[in-house]
Amino acid sequence: MRQTSLLAVTALCSAALLSAGCKEEASAYVKVEPARVEHEEGSEISKMTLTEKAMERLAVKTTAVREEKAEGAEGGGQLVVPYSAVMYGSNGDTFVYTSPKDRTFVRAPVEIDSIKGEIALLKKGPAVGVNVVSVGAAELFGAEVGVGH
Repeated sequence: MRQTSLLAVTALCSAALLSAGCKEEASAYVKVEPARVEHEEGSEISKMTLTEKAMERLAVKTTAVREEKAEGAEGGGQLVVPYSAVMYGSNGDTFVYTSPKDRTFVRAPVEIDSIKGEIALLKKGPAVGVNVVSVGAAELFGAEVGVGH
């Protein structure tokens, strides 16, 4: 009899402890998306805005599009971006991410003339002085198309 009551008390205590751990409490955890993607209606182009923390974690760097005079060419120069800024879409399109303002990125199509080492010479692209992403473009692409979400 004594062993049965000890067993009953142990079972009640265990049940009380387990149920205490199962209480639902309000969580202080709030999910924050690292990137807000806004799709333009009728276009594949999106505008992305990253949080400060996402910018810090991705270490995104930008470089201004510049103009370089081609060897032996007369007249104006050619648009130049770091080759690391150039992205290739699944359909073969080439593009870069421009940064019109802090933490905001927009895909911009480019047409490549040639690649020379670590630079891409463009036939068409963003204007001279426009900031393009030179580090972190692949991560931006992943955020834009929802890879890993």
